[in-house]
Amino acid sequence: MKKFFQEFKEFAMKGNVLDMAVGVVVGGAFKEIVTALVNNIINPLIGAMTGQGNLSDLKYVISKAVVENGVEIVPENAVTYGVFLQSIIDFLIIAFSIFVALKVMMNAEKKLQDLLHKKKEEEEKAEESAAPVEDEISVLKEIRDMLKEDKKAE
Repeated sequence: MKKFFQEFKEFAMKGNVLDMAVGVVVGGAFKEIVTALVNNIINPLIGAMTGQGNLSDLKYVISKAVVENGVEIVPENAVTYGVFLQSIIDFLIIAFSIFVALKVMMNAEKKLQDLLHKKKEEEEKAEESAAPVEDEISVLKEIRDMLKEDKKAE
């Protein structure tokens, strides 16, 4: 059991898990923003176009409510497809936003990779061009040393 908890601790402390947790929290907050947009802006506009008060009010009544003496005895039975449409709109906005965010991040990562690759190529070219100079210097040093030895020998 102790090994199980140790493995769980290692898993929970990995960077990816913490990043995922932050993503879930931010995603939940983003969902609230999208829901507010749909409920307070998009729904009333669609409701005005359809003649209903609000998109979430759209429904197909299967059986009407039974009311006796002002008291509802049997509630209305209806398919509230407006709420379903509202959920679809929420999903589409969130999915589109995630798509755009991922596309931007992937493009930025690709540009960074290209930049790093280009820098690495430049460094390799610089090393290649610097290597012959070092060889020439070592050859010149050898010639100098040989000339010194010749002068000493004379």
